[in-house]
Amino acid sequence: MIVEERNIMEESSNRGEFQASLAKLSSLRSGGSFKSTLSGRSSPRNNSPSFRRLNSNRTPRKEGRTLGGFLLFRSNRVLLWLLLITLWAYLGIFFQSRWAHIDKKEEFSGFGTGPRNTGVDADPSLRRDLIASDDSLSVNNETVRNKGGIGRTINVALAKKESDDEVPSRRKASPKKKSRRSSKGKARGKKKPPIVEIKNNDIEEQEPEIPQTNSTYGLLVGPFGSTEDRILEWSPQKRSGTCNRKGDFARLVWSRRFILIFHELSMTGAPLSMLELATELLSCGATISAVALSRKGGLMSELSRRRIKVLEDKADQSFKTAMKADLVIAGSAVCASWIEQYIERFPAGASQVAWWVMENRREYFDRSKGVLHRVKMLVFLSESQSKQWQKWCEEENIKLRYQPAIVPLSVNDELAFVAGIPSTLNTPSFSTDKMIEKRQLLRESVRKEMGLTDNDMLVISLSSINPGKGQLLLLESASSVVEHEQLQDDKKMKKLSNIKEGLSTRTRRHRMRKLLPLLKDGKVALKDTSNNSLSRRKQLLANNKATMQQSLKVLIGSVGSKSNKVDYVKSLLSFLEQHPNTSKSVLWTPATTQVASLYSAADVYAINSQGLGETFGRVTIEAMAFGLPVLGTDSGGTKEIVENNVTGLLHPIGRAAGNDVLAQNLLYLLKNQLARKQMGIEGRKKVERMYLKQHMYKKFVEVIVRCMRSK
Repeated sequence: MIVEERNIMEESSNRGEFQASLAKLSSLRSGGSFKSTLSGRSSPRNNSPSFRRLNSNRTPRKEGRTLGGFLLFRSNRVLLWLLLITLWAYLGIFFQSRWAHIDKKEEFSGFGTGPRNTGVDADPSLRRDLIASDDSLSVNNETVRNKGGIGRTINVALAKKESDDEVPSRRKASPKKKSRRSSKGKARGKKKPPIVEIKNNDIEEQEPEIPQTNSTYGLLVGPFGSTEDRILEWSPQKRSGTCNRKGDFARLVWSRRFILIFHELSMTGAPLSMLELATELLSCGATISAVALSRKGGLMSELSRRRIKVLEDKADQSFKTAMKADLVIAGSAVCASWIEQYIERFPAGASQVAWWVMENRREYFDRSKGVLHRVKMLVFLSESQSKQWQKWCEEENIKLRYQPAIVPLSVNDELAFVAGIPSTLNTPSFSTDKMIEKRQLLRESVRKEMGLTDNDMLVISLSSINPGKGQLLLLESASSVVEHEQLQDDKKMKKLSNIKEGLSTRTRRHRMRKLLPLLKDGKVALKDTSNNSLSRRKQLLANNKATMQQSLKVLIGSVGSKSNKVDYVKSLLSFLEQHPNTSKSVLWTPATTQVASLYSAADVYAINSQGLGETFGRVTIEAMAFGLPVLGTDSGGTKEIVENNVTGLLHPIGRAAGNDVLAQNLLYLLKNQLARKQMGIEGRKKVERMYLKQHMYKKFVEVIVRCMRSK
């Protein structure tokens, strides 16, 4: 009994200590106050919550759990509210800044908030906001119609933008300031400016002096963007090739920063070449910024589609961006003024400038000779161009820092893909053989829209229309061929008429001789003995008809290009008005970046550049990729590309020496389809051997290694 009582007392004592410890813990969790002593013991206050809870009917454990859970819930709820408030503020700032960005699109041109228009014949719902550098101008729903009933609608609206002087001095406002300004604007009842929309961005703006109707000078055809997309079964997103990650070019440019200087945004050789370079750099992991010294042209939509950021400011902002870049690439001799200002602002930056000169005329040398010796390296397109510029430098006692590099242009992946040449766009379902079949379907469809037959030889010339390109001389040579063919047809018709009359006379005499004895005998049965002669005559007529249908057609682009010379265009129109027979054989097409349909429909390409000739001629290698023989001048870069009597036919420059030879070459190809085909095959082989994308960027590696800032 004594032992049992002792055990009971010990258990109660332990239980009391346990309860006391629980009470202390509960009081500590609930925030109860303790009076500490120097001995380390604490006694609860009589009025403290913990003291009162010890005398309540709740157990300490249950009380501590309930109160602790409540406090935890309360603290989580506060945290949740803070997160919601933060998210709400972020969304408000985001949408407010987007509203403000729509109000000021010129801050980053080419990155609109709406869908982008990807071509002339794109879906009308796919429109993109575009800011132009000129004052407000609008041309609404202007319909261009031609004799064949083909029409297209142009809806252009250009928004007024801030002056260049205001852009550098204005700093970017913080999101809070933007939000306040926007809210103030709403409070005052300010209306947002209407969103600027542009249809047919792929057509360059037409000069007002150039007639937009063609009732007197031939047929306006194209562009054929919708036909091309439908037959080739591809979308704009599929039109950019992928980078070869294993190549030296990709390894060099990966994570580097580049700034590319466009002298303008027209659909001509230099801007298009810079566009392709920017696309390749971007696909290889580089950071790209572009500066357009002139906004004229139709490439802004294409830059936006390829997500190439265009800096609005071509002064302070572009200089600051160039200072941070690893390499600056200027794409024209016209960029001389920008390069000079940049070097004056940042002298050390001259060592990171690669100047890709694409012109070959003395006036371009004169405007750029002051800074040629200051940049790190000059890059040319052909041997003849490099020798010419170095000769001018020697005449002016200009010593270049390094020996110039030569980087010829290449056929981009998109055109190689359509032409049936292996490229990065090929897939098992879009093999080269499959694309050759589709190209044939595209040819038939486009030629049908043009009104051409299989017996028409279509000669195309795609470039800006100016005296240096020699379109008037081409029309004069074509006119002599058309007149010659007309004269030959008249002679054949006269000869055929004489043959027909002769056959009829002989037939009548023959019938009379056969008929006289029968009449004497009183027989009236007649027998036609001239059936063989009639069948031979029908065959002769059929053969002659087929020969007459073999005719020359000439297509000239690019109508509406900002690089066109108005007076020169008028001289072409005046010539055609004086030669109506030639006018019937001439077609015109607007400026466009989708030229695969035009190459597919053509039989011959003509590049009639005068003076020192073409610097290189990207259109030349593009035409050769599509298997077209080339008629070119025997000068400049053309004679380095075109092998006479192998991949095409060359003729001298000038009207006196060149027109007759060009006319003879046109007539030769018109009469020899087999020769056209064989020259086209050889030209295609040369492109595959020398002028594909991998060949160009392999040569660009040397330029990058020597010019780019080392990490």
